[in-house]
Amino acid sequence: MSLDPIARIRRFNRAVTRATGALDQSFLGRGRPLGPARVIHAIGHKGGDLETLRVYLGLDKTVLSRLLKSLQDEGLITLHIAPQDGRRRVAELTKAGQTELAAYDALSNAQARDLLDRHVSSETLLQAMDLIASALGQDEVVLRETDPRSPDALFCLHAYYDELARRFKTGFDVNLSRDPDAADMLRPRGTFIVAFSDGMPLGCVGLKGTDKDFAEIKRLWVSPSARGLGMAHRLMHRVEEVARDLGITTLRLDTNSALPEAVALYRNTGWTEIDRFNDDPYPDHFFEKHL
Repeated sequence: MSLDPIARIRRFNRAVTRATGALDQSFLGRGRPLGPARVIHAIGHKGGDLETLRVYLGLDKTVLSRLLKSLQDEGLITLHIAPQDGRRRVAELTKAGQTELAAYDALSNAQARDLLDRHVSSETLLQAMDLIASALGQDEVVLRETDPRSPDALFCLHAYYDELARRFKTGFDVNLSRDPDAADMLRPRGTFIVAFSDGMPLGCVGLKGTDKDFAEIKRLWVSPSARGLGMAHRLMHRVEEVARDLGITTLRLDTNSALPEAVALYRNTGWTEIDRFNDDPYPDHFFEKHL
């Protein structure tokens, strides 16, 4: 007999509400509820365009306006017309607002560290949180073209290499692989796309330009916390759009049978298996697609 799933979700919701102080009239002891505190954080970390703030916070315009007015009355923010677009309004933190943001960040960090210290396996706890955050935020994931040498791109690539090392019987050494040069995954030769959820990288895919009559799809990876949410399909769709934009008409890729989900993805999305086209020691499946 299993526990009622609805009851389990509601228990989780109550636990999060209590732990985060969502109902406190003085969130983290700073004298205001969670709503105004979230607005301060969003202005400081996401920019001040009011429509951007509203969408990011998921607030009605009237509610956001009321919260902004209360913060303005406290002397924590200023509101003004955007210099480049008179139709847009912008919110910025004052010096006092920046002090409040720093205080909230310090208190939130301490609260997070305390929670991790109280759990017997902090990594297990973090993995569960990542899974929930990815599920709840899947509609807000942003795909962004990124320099493959950037920290976010390198995080994804190293996570990808580590996973291959675990899943391949022979292990994986990127130095033995046909690792693409970064310049081949930058426009106008190619691209590198990273999926972000609230600023955190969750997946990637590269388009490697070549001097042959095709380009290659490389390094498709999705964080375990975001799998099953259609992320790989979204990344592949976007990278094919970029390939068309660059005038590329033929794509190729390779993969390994130790990654059956990747093989199934390509077979089910219009790719055709072909003969080996490179001397990379790791792949045993090769695919081509005409755009």
